[in-house]
Amino acid sequence: MTADNETEIKEAFQRAQKGHNNKAKLVASLNSRYNKLEDKTLFHEEFVHYLKYAMIIYKREPTVENVIEFVVRFATSFQSPPKTEEEEEEEEEEEEEDDAEDDHPFLSFIFNFLLESHKASSHAVRFRVCQLINKLLGSMAENAQIDDDLFDRIHQAMLVRVTDKFPNVRIQAALAMTRLQQPKDADCPTINAYLLILENDTNAEVRRAVLSCIAMSPRTLPKVLKRTRDVKENVRKLAYQVLADKVHIKALTIAQRVSLLQQGLRDTSEAVREMVCSRVLPSWLLRVDGNIIELLHRLDVENCAQTALDTLKAIFKGQLTEELLQNRVQLDNRKLIPVDSLSCENVLYWRALCEFIKAKGDEGDEMLEQVLPDAATYANFLYGYLKAVPLLSEEQRADFNQLELVMTKEFISQQLIHLIGCLDTNEEGGRKRVFAVLQEMLALPHTPSSLVSLLTEKLLTLIPDDHRRIQTVAEIISDVREPIMTASQPVDENMSRRQQVQLAEVKVRIMEAKETLEECIAAQDFSRAAEFKDSITELENSRNQIIQKVAESNEPADKEIRSEKNDPETLLRCLTMCAELLKQMSFKTRIGPTISALMSSLILPSIANAHPAVRNMAVVCLGTCTLHSKELAKTHMVLLLQIAQLDEVKIRISALRAIIDLLLLFGFQLLSETAATQTALHSLSPDRQEEDAPVTEEKADAPEDTAQSILVMLSEFLDSEVSDLRTETAEGLAKLMYTGRISSAKMFSRLVLLWYNPVTEDDTRLRHCLGVFFQLYARESRVHQEVVEEGFLPTVRTLMNAPATSPLAEVDINNVVELLVELTRPSGLIKPSTNTEEVCVHDYLAVRMCGEMLKDPTAPEVRLYAKTLSNLELSRDETVKKDLQTLLQQLVQEVKDRVCLRALEKMVHQLVDSKEQAELLSPSALQPLDVNADEAATDDPSKSAKRAKRSNTGQRKVCTAKGRKPSRRTESSEESDGENVPESVPLLRSSRRAKTAALEKTKLDLNTLINQEANVS
Repeated sequence: MTADNETEIKEAFQRAQKGHNNKAKLVASLNSRYNKLEDKTLFHEEFVHYLKYAMIIYKREPTVENVIEFVVRFATSFQSPPKTEEEEEEEEEEEEEDDAEDDHPFLSFIFNFLLESHKASSHAVRFRVCQLINKLLGSMAENAQIDDDLFDRIHQAMLVRVTDKFPNVRIQAALAMTRLQQPKDADCPTINAYLLILENDTNAEVRRAVLSCIAMSPRTLPKVLKRTRDVKENVRKLAYQVLADKVHIKALTIAQRVSLLQQGLRDTSEAVREMVCSRVLPSWLLRVDGNIIELLHRLDVENCAQTALDTLKAIFKGQLTEELLQNRVQLDNRKLIPVDSLSCENVLYWRALCEFIKAKGDEGDEMLEQVLPDAATYANFLYGYLKAVPLLSEEQRADFNQLELVMTKEFISQQLIHLIGCLDTNEEGGRKRVFAVLQEMLALPHTPSSLVSLLTEKLLTLIPDDHRRIQTVAEIISDVREPIMTASQPVDENMSRRQQVQLAEVKVRIMEAKETLEECIAAQDFSRAAEFKDSITELENSRNQIIQKVAESNEPADKEIRSEKNDPETLLRCLTMCAELLKQMSFKTRIGPTISALMSSLILPSIANAHPAVRNMAVVCLGTCTLHSKELAKTHMVLLLQIAQLDEVKIRISALRAIIDLLLLFGFQLLSETAATQTALHSLSPDRQEEDAPVTEEKADAPEDTAQSILVMLSEFLDSEVSDLRTETAEGLAKLMYTGRISSAKMFSRLVLLWYNPVTEDDTRLRHCLGVFFQLYARESRVHQEVVEEGFLPTVRTLMNAPATSPLAEVDINNVVELLVELTRPSGLIKPSTNTEEVCVHDYLAVRMCGEMLKDPTAPEVRLYAKTLSNLELSRDETVKKDLQTLLQQLVQEVKDRVCLRALEKMVHQLVDSKEQAELLSPSALQPLDVNADEAATDDPSKSAKRAKRSNTGQRKVCTAKGRKPSRRTESSEESDGENVPESVPLLRSSRRAKTAALEKTKLDLNTLINQEANVS
């Protein structure tokens, strides 16, 4: 090749580095030169020679990126321009006769060179190879074709590179395979690799890269849906974006739609929630032509009403006020939905719209009047609909169609009752009508049981005074349980006969008196005739009275009486109203005569009822009652403890909740104030009392054995095979520990082991609760960190000694140790201690671990302790350092394991270095800052690297416990080398001069390398 041509290639590469140069002109110029050459081989070799200078640079320098972009443009410039459909059809006809032309020789040469280089030992070369292949394939036309053999070679090379050690290489390899996917092929290797990466790749940016390019199919959709629950916010956000852009709503099942909305709208990240509101929901609405009711039809609103409400609220937030009123449901002139038109979707939309407008406050009052009638009108509408809800018999419930119809009507009724909260009840007449309707519906026996709690809640909101609330609910309970009934009495036949005889005698006497009266008139004895006339009048009056009595005696007499009903349905209805009343009562309201009467006549007898639902609601009522009265709590605590151990699971959980609430409110001193409680607690298993002996907060008041027995019972519940009982117990213990009612290192250790136990892997609520608790508890105070520190060694011993058959044998001990070290880190406290003389928790932990290692230097956990020592945040106390140095020197002499020795020697050097640094810093503490000192600090990376490594180690997996802020990393999706680049640790603040010098060093120019090579040659 001529020197003139060499200069042309060299000049092109030099000019390509500058971002302001027109690369299209460079490509055209070099392309014309290339086409004039007869022998292309030397050109190819020289071109690759200069390309290699860029390929050995790993960092994403602008100059290097410009060169890569230039190479891609030049390589793809030899392709023919995109063809129209007619030209493609003509070409296909020609290809049937003749073989297709081969790829351009330069493009083939570049691909061959890259494929030969993909196995290079330098990660920079592998990264640039994958990047170039990605950009080359991406820059080709949509209908571009490549040779089958080349296709297979690229495919195989990229399948290897997606398993590369470096995340950036994996990212580029994954992106390069975008156009190599075959979604219709069930065994497509690219799809298989993508699915494997989504499931197992530890780097979030690699998972994001795959999400951005994976093709949607029935096979890949579940994996993409799973990424919406990824641990990284950016991955979850991109997963929702991909679903919004690539997946039609009909391609998702109802369960998948509901799950996406439920998780997305409640995500902890604001960015993810915004993505769901701004991309997913508008995309779905677009698929249903903007019809919100139709969108609700695509969701299961009856079983996920809250998710549907959250969805509607998110939609309403993005709409203007005028759009809200235009899109409202079809209301009649009374501002009501006609009964025939009521459905689950439109009534839920009506409720959500009214609640959204109501939340606007005074601003929404006028709007609310346009979508909701006055209180009296709505009360009559609600009354009519609720009375029409049928009550099914047992035979009718067997018919699924009838049952489904009634359940739909009950759901609509629930939404209509919720709308009462949006009514304007300030007007007296409307409020009284609503109150009367609610009261009557609660008293009616055919009102569905599922509506009782909601009706009671809305009724109590209309009554501000607790005493009136108690009186009103007590009257309704009395009417429901003891309704007024009419009893008919049978007719007395003997009495009827006597009345008939008396009537006959009177009639005879009347006839005789009339005959005598006629005779007297005929004899003109008028004075006697007047007497007989008076006697006849009296006899007729007595005859009428007897006739009336006979008529009354022939009809059965109806008598109003009150009869007590004790069937399960009635008791459950009454207990539900009672529980809602106790829940709504102010905490300051004490138990009065009315509540006491309900306790004795309704609640306590129902605890012994044979029906489980009745017993459960009675336990709930009893537990809520005891919260209002310490005397009641002392009286019934024993009963609750017995129920928590003996009854059905659901009832035991209700009793356990009541016990936890009582201990949170009154403390363990509640147990010491009654001798009956202590007697009952002797029945608890005494075998484990020696194992768990936690120290309670009220140690002086409550006997240790009483509190210990309660905690033994709770500890046994933690081992229960029933997940709900285990979860409720763990949550209760977390509350007791966080509030300071108990302080137990052993119990904390139990909770940590429970959290890591594979048995609880599917118990999301338990994992989430404990994950939040650990962070909040440890960061709250130093006392809590001391509890964690005390539980460190017992936890490690339990895991190390776990038998192979135990689930705990599968737990990663290193992960557990990292968590405990992180929880006890002094810098993690919300309010760090101001006492500088106070010994650090990590100091105690270091001494404990050293002592444990000295007990048995050959034990397997010694290596774990040695590694953990370097992760501790030790104080600057000289006494502690001397003690640690003494212990470490003893360990160095006794420990034989090389890995442990290196870790211990490193720890000794760190203590010595920190001591020397403290001596150097102490005299210059008050001196002005020297600018050159910062530059010197930046020039010595060994110490900063040590510190970075020390502070970063042990933080990789602790993010599973929520509540800790993740470290900020300023890395783009292209430079996420999280596995190999240590996390940056802020040291001293660099001066402006140091920053400028560092910036100059980072600027890279390939010209120097090219010129040096040219001079050598």
